[in-house]
Amino acid sequence: MKHLFLAPLLTALLIVNITFAQVNPQTRTDTLKISIPNITTSGNQLFKGTLRSTYKVHLIFVAGGIFSLTDNEILSKEEIYEERNEWVPKFHHNADNYLQHAPILAVYGLNLIGVKGKNDFGNRTALLIKSELIMAALTCSLKRITTVPRPDDPGAKTSFPSGHTAQAFATATFLSKEYGHKSIWYSIAAYSMATTVGAMRVMNNRHWVSDVLVGAGIGNFSTNLAYLTHQNKWGRNKREGQTIVMPSFDGQTGMLSLVHRFN
Repeated sequence: MKHLFLAPLLTALLIVNITFAQVNPQTRTDTLKISIPNITTSGNQLFKGTLRSTYKVHLIFVAGGIFSLTDNEILSKEEIYEERNEWVPKFHHNADNYLQHAPILAVYGLNLIGVKGKNDFGNRTALLIKSELIMAALTCSLKRITTVPRPDDPGAKTSFPSGHTAQAFATATFLSKEYGHKSIWYSIAAYSMATTVGAMRVMNNRHWVSDVLVGAGIGNFSTNLAYLTHQNKWGRNKREGQTIVMPSFDGQTGMLSLVHRFN
């Protein structure tokens, strides 16, 4: 029996809705302990340890995208392409062109009507710009390197990864970061829009499912990295909301650790 051709894609993308929904992050502080032998560590080691503290949902997406390139019966880009052509061969809608940016409008719109987000205007805008730059750099670089033909236009070798999906998930994560602590429904709405964009890129025959999954991972990663590295919070007390690195010595193991706390 044939499966609904977008079911695997939708299932994979909707994982983010649960993972990034934050019920009460105001009472939670992420803590990362990095064991450091010989009492010293390089900046590179600390940065790598810090990256491990981010959510790893983007790895699920990238792994799924790579898996779809293999010959399998679960999530094959060729099979989904064939089923798309069988079920909705004439589907075409440009809503994905607008939905990819909708979370940005939602963030600034909510703030305009008095619903305060996690950051003020300056920091929020800086974070958005940083995430957009990271996302654009990764997406454009991979497009140039991979030169994968689009399913609807083999002459256009800019299919991998999906820029629309990367943008959609970057902005969805942005909305979730700013307002997810107020209600889980902000996160669900954000990632539902992003999922819709990814599904429509396949339905519009503009991308392979592998492009969409990797694009989702890139967008997710870009915004998380922007927030993780954003320490210069303008207009705030220097001790508030910044990264704090505290030494901790374990007498039993003789190891010195850094306790890395951030909001």
